[in-house]
Amino acid sequence: MTRVNQSEWQVLKSLQKAFRRLRLFFPFLFILVSITCFGVAPLSLLRAADSNAISPQAQSLPLGLPGLPKWVSTVTTSQIELGGKLFFDRGLSFNNTLSCSMCHLPEDAFASTQSARSVGMEGRTLQRNAPTLLNVVFQEMLFHDGRETSLALQAWLPLLHPDEMANPSIGYLIARVKDDPDYVRLFAQAFPGRGIDPMTLGEALAAFQSTLLSGNSRFDRWRFGGEENALSEAEKRGFELFAGKANCASCHTIDDAHALFSDSLYYNTGIGYRALTQKSESYNIQLAAGVVVEVESRYVDAISGPVPNDIGRFAITLDERDRWAYRTPTLRNVSRTEPYMHDGSIGTLDAVVEYYNEGGFRKDRSLSPLIKPLGLTQIERDDLVAFLVSLDGAEASGTQNK
Repeated sequence: MTRVNQSEWQVLKSLQKAFRRLRLFFPFLFILVSITCFGVAPLSLLRAADSNAISPQAQSLPLGLPGLPKWVSTVTTSQIELGGKLFFDRGLSFNNTLSCSMCHLPEDAFASTQSARSVGMEGRTLQRNAPTLLNVVFQEMLFHDGRETSLALQAWLPLLHPDEMANPSIGYLIARVKDDPDYVRLFAQAFPGRGIDPMTLGEALAAFQSTLLSGNSRFDRWRFGGEENALSEAEKRGFELFAGKANCASCHTIDDAHALFSDSLYYNTGIGYRALTQKSESYNIQLAAGVVVEVESRYVDAISGPVPNDIGRFAITLDERDRWAYRTPTLRNVSRTEPYMHDGSIGTLDAVVEYYNEGGFRKDRSLSPLIKPLGLTQIERDDLVAFLVSLDGAEASGTQNK
C-alpha cells in the first residue's frame, strides 16, 4: 500500500472538500443556464437534478452578467427548493394572504406592473414601487434606499413591516414555520444540523433569489457576443445616445465584459421632491350637522395617492446630501417593469425619457447636477426607447412550489 505523509494527506483532504463543493455548484449553474435559457430554473427541475452531475456548460453564465458572488458556490438545490416554497407561501404573512411573489410577480420580471406602489396588508398602499428581483444576487445594497446589504437578512424587513407581511416578531414567524411538518423536513434537508432559525429562513430565500438570473439580451449579443445584426439601426443609434448625448451610462454603467446598468449609487432625480408638490384627491366629510371638513384621500383610502414623506437615502444616513436620493436601478428587462421610478409615478418608458429630456423637476434646488435638459429630438427619444427595449433578457418565469 502506498503511504502518504501528513502534508500530502492535508492536500488530498483539501482537494476532496473542494470537489464536493464543485459537485454542488456546477449542477446548480447547469440548471440555470441550459434548462431555462438564462432565465429562472423551474423548481420541479431543480428537484430532479443529480447533485453528482458535472456539466461543462455549468461554467457559463448568461451573456452580459458578471461572475456570481462567492457565497453562491455553497448553495444547494435543496436550499433553492426550500427558498422557492417560502417565496410563494402566503402563510409567511400574519393573516395568510400575502407572499413575496405577490409583489414580485414572475410574469412581471419579478417586479409588479399591477399598481404604481405595492399593496400590502389589508390593502394598504406601500411607500414605494416593487423593484425587479432579476439579478438581485449581484446587488451589494438592497431596497431603493440601500438600507440593507445582506440578501439573507433583507427578507426580514418585509416580513416584519406592519404594512407588508405584518408578522409581530421574528420569534412569532419562526414558531409558525416550526409548526409545519413539511417545513421541518425541508429545513432539515437544506440545513443539516441547523434546522429552522432566522438565518436559515433568510438564507433559503436568498438561495432561491440567487437563481433569478436574466441576461443574453439582444444588446448583450451585440455588445459582448459580436452579433452585429442583433440590434436594429435605431437601437444602435439609441445606444450611442445612451452612452453619449443623453449621458445615461454615467449612472447606468456598462463595463467592458458585462453590464448591470447600475453604479449602485444614489441620486436625487427630482421625483421625491416633486411628490411633495402634488396634492392628492380630497373628500368633504361631514363630522356633524353643519360641520364639514376637507380631508386628503391618503388619510382615508386604503389605496391612496402620493406619499409626501419619502425622503429617500436621507432616512438611512441622515446626510442632507442624500435627501430624496435613491439607488440607481438596473435597466435590464426595463420594458417589462412599468411603472417607473421609486414611487411608480411615471407610467411609460417614453414618459421617463421625456422627464429626463426636460431636465427633471427643475424646482428642486437639490437636484443632482447630472440631471439637466438633454435637448433630444423626437426621433432621438424614440431611438433611446428602442435601445432600452433591447435590454430585455431571455424570458424569465417562476414556478410555484406547491
